[in-house]
Amino acid sequence: MNAQQQPTGSAYFIQKETEAVETHTLSVLVDNEPGVLARVIGLFSGRGYNIESLTVSETEHEAHLSRITIVTRGTPHVLEQIKSQLERIVPVHGVRDLTVRARELGHEKPLERELALLKVRGREQDRMEALRLADAFRARVIDANIEHFIFEITGRVSKIEQFIAIMRPLGLMEVCRTGIAAMNRGLDD
Repeated sequence: MNAQQQPTGSAYFIQKETEAVETHTLSVLVDNEPGVLARVIGLFSGRGYNIESLTVSETEHEAHLSRITIVTRGTPHVLEQIKSQLERIVPVHGVRDLTVRARELGHEKPLERELALLKVRGREQDRMEALRLADAFRARVIDANIEHFIFEITGRVSKIEQFIAIMRPLGLMEVCRTGIAAMNRGLDD
């Protein structure tokens, strides 16, 4: 028996993890009140779970409800634990695993978009190249002067990351990203 799999004197012993790590997008509907976000994040940090992306916004003003979109990684077992523990937090009205639902509908992932702002130096020949590439990625110039541009780009995470990588050698100075907003296709409750 492997040292990691030997009983420790407790009823529990460490078993080697055999499940693959997956990335899932969770949608959590909560009361829009002070401290709710801290409680949700506390659940993740207290158990050592990582949050790769987090967005929060009030979605139903009259009902005082907000939607927290969380992208996290873990084994299927860990992801089930996260969902179960989130559902037990008092101001949480519902937890939906958008990744699982998308697969049920025959899609690999839910619709996911992100917004990013990039500040890029705009000097000499790099100026025209940055504008040409921004146009190819459908990024908009939202501020410009003789020293730099600020581009706004929205799209899938892979598109944002590719645009960032292309702008880096042209003088990328700063990046600000919103995090992922996600929704499933089709009629869903």
